[in-house]
Amino acid sequence: MAILSFLALLSFVLVISLRASMAVDSILQPSSQMSGGKRLGSKGGSFELGFFTPGDSGKHYLGIWYKNIPIQTVVWVANRVNPVNDSSAATLTLNTTGSLVLTQNETVVWYSIPVKLVQNPVAELLDSGNLVVRDKEEADPEAYLWQSFDFPTDTLLPEMKLGCDLTTGLNRRLTAWKSQDDPSPGDLSMTVALNSYPDFYMLRGDSKIFRTGPWNGMGFSGSPELKPNPVFSYTFVSNKSGVYYSYSLKDDSVITRLTMNQSKSVRYRYVWTETEKTWRIYSTIPQDYCDTYGLCGPNGNCILSDSPVCQCLDGFEPKSPQKWNSIDWSDGCVRKVKLNCEDKKKVGFLKVSGMKLPDTTHTWLDETIGLGECRQKCLNNCSCMAYANSDIRGQGGGCAMWFGDLIDIRQFSAGGQDLYIRMDASELGSQNEGRKKMTIAAATIIPVVVFGMLLFGMCYIRNAKRKLNEEPKNLGAQSSEGQEEDLDLPLLDISEISTATDNFSMKKKIGEGGFGPVYRGRLENKQEIAVKRLSKISGQGVNEFKNEVKLIAKLQHRNLVKLLGCCIQEQEKMLVYEYMPNSSLDSFIFDNDRSKVLNWCKRFSIICGIARGLLYLHQDSRLRIIHRDLKASNILLDDELNPKISDFGLARSFGGDQIEGSTNRVVGTYGYMSPEYAADGLFSIKSDVFSFGVLLLEIITGRKSKGFYHADNTNNLVGHAWTQWKEGRVLELIDKNIEDSCNEPEVLRCIHIGLLCVQHDPEDRPTMSMVVLMLGSNMELTEPKQPGFYARKLSIETSSSSTQLEHVSANEMTISQLEAR
Repeated sequence: MAILSFLALLSFVLVISLRASMAVDSILQPSSQMSGGKRLGSKGGSFELGFFTPGDSGKHYLGIWYKNIPIQTVVWVANRVNPVNDSSAATLTLNTTGSLVLTQNETVVWYSIPVKLVQNPVAELLDSGNLVVRDKEEADPEAYLWQSFDFPTDTLLPEMKLGCDLTTGLNRRLTAWKSQDDPSPGDLSMTVALNSYPDFYMLRGDSKIFRTGPWNGMGFSGSPELKPNPVFSYTFVSNKSGVYYSYSLKDDSVITRLTMNQSKSVRYRYVWTETEKTWRIYSTIPQDYCDTYGLCGPNGNCILSDSPVCQCLDGFEPKSPQKWNSIDWSDGCVRKVKLNCEDKKKVGFLKVSGMKLPDTTHTWLDETIGLGECRQKCLNNCSCMAYANSDIRGQGGGCAMWFGDLIDIRQFSAGGQDLYIRMDASELGSQNEGRKKMTIAAATIIPVVVFGMLLFGMCYIRNAKRKLNEEPKNLGAQSSEGQEEDLDLPLLDISEISTATDNFSMKKKIGEGGFGPVYRGRLENKQEIAVKRLSKISGQGVNEFKNEVKLIAKLQHRNLVKLLGCCIQEQEKMLVYEYMPNSSLDSFIFDNDRSKVLNWCKRFSIICGIARGLLYLHQDSRLRIIHRDLKASNILLDDELNPKISDFGLARSFGGDQIEGSTNRVVGTYGYMSPEYAADGLFSIKSDVFSFGVLLLEIITGRKSKGFYHADNTNNLVGHAWTQWKEGRVLELIDKNIEDSCNEPEVLRCIHIGLLCVQHDPEDRPTMSMVVLMLGSNMELTEPKQPGFYARKLSIETSSSSTQLEHVSANEMTISQLEAR
């Protein structure tokens, strides 16, 4: 009877004509209907509403998708739990009371309920992708009676809200499609928890599998990479009216969405790349192992760079040592010294930096007080186990307090925030004293002694085990001295490498540089390798060797060359890499015959791969790494011509927020060095950006930056490209070998990006995260300023002074090319 009464409202229906092939209007008037293959389009042509059939399901749904993207990408589904068998028999109607009603053969399949009844409702699909019903007579165009944004499915679009409306009780949560062929709700969802200190969770059913961490004024504490940028802006609101998160675009040309993926148990941010006509994954959560909810149990701290990743907080120990040592951390950690609540003088707080704040289920929040008052309140409450600022902007403000065990915390190498943990005074004193001693030791002893002990220990173990006819497998094993090595790499025997390279035969030699020769080899398991052998007469190679081992050992990225192992034996020091059958990039782009193999599509793929690899070094790796010698010969190509960045002997690593340094010994490769580095020894992530810009121009032009001088002037390649740009003759730069295959708008955009990267002032150059986004979108680019280039050849010399030592030592020279020929 209820359905019959509801259907009785569907009167005075007037069918309007819509073209089946395109959306011709954005407004659905009262008593009009849309059926069959008809579509409703947004005014700007960004989105369409209509019936679609996912995959091979054979079922029909009413949904919204991007109109101008060739890959049908559905962002919202109305009847996701109640499909239609025949779309030709389905009708969407806006009735006179303001309800949208979807029927099939006069049976209601889905309907919307307006917040109030009005006399003149209209339905409209906005260019934001939001389907809205509003009162035609209402002066406020955003006073919606109903909107699809309030009922998200698996996708969060710009300006949508993820969270709760406390006035209406509406919970806007994301729920993944059950499968690609089935848009019905899966069991993977993203929602806000209305704790005193709100938090967002990813759930599998009712089980938490990921937590963002609470909002700290700048971003979520568990996502320090979520920083202010020129593309996205983020909003978090928590007040009496609601608690929600949303994002918006500063550049409307960027097309992006957040989507839940049931099969992968992740939430992806996709960005549409018009050049490749595909969706590219921009970010993913969870990001890594430490993002697993509660991985280390109560009071356990996850540190991705440690092995194992789970460590007890200072002042705590494993609750179940046997399980803990068996890599079962679920029981977590307990205090070594029980807290004394009666005497406040016997307790204090230990400051731990770089933290993802704990689960906020049992918290108390006061945004009006500062850290000092927060400490006192926590001290006065025996149940308070930790406190922190709720807002870290500026000098920090607000107070958040935790009660009970600290759950789901992790420590970042960069980012995060300070957490103050309640400790017994005796334990607190021992921790501070230990840190003081460690700081002194690190400052005075470690830089000088540790690596020597490391080399001695590895050689001693190797020789001792050889005498016992044993084959050590990994440098992570403990030595006889009880010291644990910090390099988790296979240690290869010199005889094994000698056999693989035919006793370092000249026929196997594939490269030579300041480091020493490079050989091609094949291990007994048939794996091909490239062996970089430290020259015995090189007085500089030891430092290069140390630097490369320390930096590359734990780097894992598809666009970085993979270090397979090393050898330190009988005065030999060797690095063993994966073998790259297609040599280095310079052997292609600077060779007229081989460059024909690299059409524009492949060159663009190489450019994007190098950019992603450099972005990983600058932002996503355990330590921020500045390469300092990015050039065509240091880009290796695998069997499918995918690029891999190599040679880290000159690289520098930084922790925390440090992004720049200086040196009195300027080295590198002429033609790729930024002006501030060549002139003043100042290097930063922007120095690598400059080198990338030069490399990008080389890939497009097929000409070397070093040694290139135009016949009419003394400009180098960068200066020549700038001149052509200013004169509007930039197309003349394109390599003749790619003229037939190139996409001119794409090539012009890449030259534009290259010139942005080589601007003279480092502050004007984009970051690599911005470069990756610019390469993958049609966002508007700023006009480049004059580049930092030299009209004459510079004389770059290595300083011979030994009176001034750098804080982080690296033997600075251009080292060998690891390539195959």
